[in-house]
Amino acid sequence: MGDYSDAPADKMTKAYIKIRQKRSELSAEYKKKDDELAQQLDILKRALLSYCDRNKVESVRTDEGLFFRSNKTKYWASDWEAMHKFVIEHQVPELMDKRLNQTNIKQFLEENPELKPEGLKIDTEYVISVRKK
Repeated sequence: MGDYSDAPADKMTKAYIKIRQKRSELSAEYKKKDDELAQQLDILKRALLSYCDRNKVESVRTDEGLFFRSNKTKYWASDWEAMHKFVIEHQVPELMDKRLNQTNIKQFLEENPELKPEGLKIDTEYVISVRKK
């Protein structure tokens, strides 16, 4: 690659468009291949979670590394108006981001088990973690 400052404008434009197109092609190719790999990882994650479930274990150490499952809990509101009212009423603005703040709402619910905002949804699922040996 060189300095294009003295090149004719049409040649610089043509080169720019050609490079931009090549980058776009490479990006699309990368995304396609990355999506395929992500799908394969998802299949393997489900298989590892199934292995833990079938064998009633939380972690497994192998010659290749360690995998373990843990709970991942998500909180969300189905009724933002009711959630906002709840936040104001109980003076807990730290529960809010553009989405629910996962750490703060978990802590709030643990500290106030008798209080649950209307429209709060809770989903807990096992997730798998894999570490290299």
